[in-house]
Amino acid sequence: MTIEKQIKLKQFKSETEKAIVNIAFTHSYFSTKINGVLKEYTISSQQFNVLRIIKGQHPRPVSIGDITSRMIDKMSNTSRIINKLEEKNLVQRVSCPFDRRQIDVFLTYHGTQILEKLNDLVNSVIDEHRHINDEHLSQLNTILDSFRLD
Repeated sequence: MTIEKQIKLKQFKSETEKAIVNIAFTHSYFSTKINGVLKEYTISSQQFNVLRIIKGQHPRPVSIGDITSRMIDKMSNTSRIINKLEEKNLVQRVSCPFDRRQIDVFLTYHGTQILEKLNDLVNSVIDEHRHINDEHLSQLNTILDSFRLD
């Protein structure tokens, strides 16, 4: 279904406006789907993003600053997210042995187990959209990358 039909709009002022609204609408669509599968584990999409960033650096520790720089949602409060994940026994903070001012973050064993389950759930959402061929996805990725000029 077209974006015009979805939001009940006859016409956009420009193709640029249509694309931007379409991106925002599609972001909301995927956020709703992904948050739905994460809900069972009381994990937010930002928390999931942090867990995946930490896992991506395993077995090396990750500083909070490094996590922040890799976040999808740059407005997230990384320290607050780490606190919540620590309360759930999914991550552990440790002072960096080389720089006492730096705090390193590791996944706990429990965090690794939960992340595996969460990845399976999110992959099921991804699998629901395998009907789009790789050539179109590659074109879409190129176009989306060109929107971000920074």
